[in-house]
Amino acid sequence: MTGLLTGLLPAWLGTQVSAFASAFDLATPWALLALPLPLLAARLLPAEPEGGSGALLVPGTLVGEARSGADLAARGRRRAALTWTLWAALVVALSGPRLVMPAAALPASGREIMIAMDLSGSMERRDFALDGETVTRLAAVKRVGTDFIRRRAGDRIGLVIFADQAYVAAAPSFDTAAVARALDEATIGISGRSTGIGDGLGLAMRRLDPRDAEAEASGAPPARLPAAKAVILLSDGANNAGQTAPKDVAALARELGIKVYTIALGPRDMADADGEQDVVDTETLRDMAQASGGEAFRVRTTDDLVRVADAIDRLEGGRAMAPPLPLRRDLWPWPAALALAAAAALLATRRGA
Repeated sequence: MTGLLTGLLPAWLGTQVSAFASAFDLATPWALLALPLPLLAARLLPAEPEGGSGALLVPGTLVGEARSGADLAARGRRRAALTWTLWAALVVALSGPRLVMPAAALPASGREIMIAMDLSGSMERRDFALDGETVTRLAAVKRVGTDFIRRRAGDRIGLVIFADQAYVAAAPSFDTAAVARALDEATIGISGRSTGIGDGLGLAMRRLDPRDAEAEASGAPPARLPAAKAVILLSDGANNAGQTAPKDVAALARELGIKVYTIALGPRDMADADGEQDVVDTETLRDMAQASGGEAFRVRTTDDLVRVADAIDRLEGGRAMAPPLPLRRDLWPWPAALALAAAAALLATRRGA
């Protein structure tokens, strides 16, 4: 029937009608069974006996002067039409007409990622390039890191900042825009100026979703499939603060099924520093990654940092488009408004009688 109707219409209008028909739906279609109830009631209920009405008998001469028979018949037809319009609109509104449209599919991976970022004083050093200008290490990390976070839509991501102490700058969340904003607002000095790598990694691991581990410890099956967990730890120095040894925390990460990706940031390594201060301990970061089953990366320039972000994005890939969720737009207010208008018209004609 829809195809026949659209074939009689212009092409552009037929396309619109076809799209509307395919998206149209009723929440409670069984409510339409109430449409013939007035007819059934008129047929099945006994007729009112003569003389049983309480109506006032008016002499025919007065009726004739007030209104002709044709006018009375027309008025009766109008009231009947309004009554049926009121009833049909109410029944259609009760049936819940709506448009069901698919929403845009979102990427989903089920991964949980914590970013642990070194915010010690050495991150102020200006030895990175960005847009042709020399910038601080922190500025380069913010540019690349915020872009990486925004690309991870569908992941549960959080941010830990560490220096003398570690703190959670952004709790794990699917709101990647909020986590990226927290990284962009990070300021050196808020948690000290030393480098507590072990504490930073430990806090990041604690903030990963603990429900799977709790279910496993209690012997109960997890409510959902365990999510892949990872920590991306970036540092430009050596561990000189905190209460925990970085390698010991990394070994614990393997037991908990958490991969640790380490990024050693800065142009010089501790192995060839020749007494230079604020150089990165590449060897310790590499050992941490190996102990956890992750990978270690070396970054000396902004281009290196971009390549590392892309590499980790691929390693923690596997995202697929989640099934689209239907969006429903209710249409019942329209027939309900028509019923209200019909009721108002009936009341007006009754008062004007």
